[in-house]
Amino acid sequence: MSIVFKNAKGWLVDQCSFIDDRFESGDENASKRRSFSWCFNRRYFDTLKPYIKSISADGLRAEGEDDPLPSTGCQKRKRKQTLLNQGEIDAQEYHDKVRSVILEGIQPFLDMGRTCGYLTEAATKGPPPCAHEDRLSGLCDMAKELPLVDDDEDAPAQVIGDDLGSLDHLDLFTRMTENPSGRAREVRLMGELYLLPPRCRFLLSDISKMQPLLKCGRKFDAIVLDPPWENKSVKRSRRYGSLPSSQLRRIPVSQLSAPGCLVATWVTNRQRHRRYVREELYPLWGVEPEAEWLWVKVTRSGEYVFPLDSPHKKPYEVLVLGRRVGEAGDTLSSSQGSEPVLPNLKLLVSVPSTLHSHKPSLAGKPCNLPLLIQ
Repeated sequence: MSIVFKNAKGWLVDQCSFIDDRFESGDENASKRRSFSWCFNRRYFDTLKPYIKSISADGLRAEGEDDPLPSTGCQKRKRKQTLLNQGEIDAQEYHDKVRSVILEGIQPFLDMGRTCGYLTEAATKGPPPCAHEDRLSGLCDMAKELPLVDDDEDAPAQVIGDDLGSLDHLDLFTRMTENPSGRAREVRLMGELYLLPPRCRFLLSDISKMQPLLKCGRKFDAIVLDPPWENKSVKRSRRYGSLPSSQLRRIPVSQLSAPGCLVATWVTNRQRHRRYVREELYPLWGVEPEAEWLWVKVTRSGEYVFPLDSPHKKPYEVLVLGRRVGEAGDTLSSSQGSEPVLPNLKLLVSVPSTLHSHKPSLAGKPCNLPLLIQ
């Protein structure tokens, strides 16, 4: 991430600048040796107003106030009072805890963001970004249908070198791919142009076909997961396919992680997802939960993107962090290990991208986290 400001409470980050740093240079064609720079369309970060306004005296409610009285009119209906179920009670208790952390810590980030010009109501110059369809899920669906290389066949990662010229022939689905250079490379896939980041190594696939990753022989020091959690709004919109929680057990984190590996999982604000990660997934993978961080999403003017006390959508997401302790032979205890226990309830404050589920990077400077599963 590009850190705009940090203190003991957390970080104010500029996601767009981080992306620009990752793709600051590239080779259009290795034979032509023509260098160029990429920069992300900042209009995707032009979140100028909250998605939902808080209600105030003119019919909208300010944050922290009680529900307004019914509006005047010929017919008045009283709001039906219902008891909260256990899930709603748990969610409210958790919100009460993190709400105080956010309110106590966020103001210095907003002040510094306005001072340095990161938080400004001025819109970015240039045309708005073109509407487009996210094709990543389609690529993953295609990967499910393709046969893998024979399990007995040794298929090392295909390395992109300067002598390859056009990269259109690359097999990006059934083999690991590596771009070891310090420059981004272009590749065309299904008629679309994609950029391969510098110094990256990846497998474009589905969790049911991760053999090439397992066979690469590497253990990772950091693993970030952003599962497509099931929820009603996604199911209604059919915007993308979700994954049942039970299917996440198939991700071979224990086989891919080195002792002491940092495992970070994004969860929605449903408490059952958070508990599932902490109480079932992490123990299954040999991961000890250590901390939870909060990504607080604000507009360019420094308002929450949703009312902080909204009963439906919150302006924050939770990141559950844990440490891989491994088997008996390679366990890193706090007394012997060199890894300090992570601080709890840190804040990541940023203006979110309008691209769906575009999370801020967890790297402090342009670098490559070894594994990202979405």
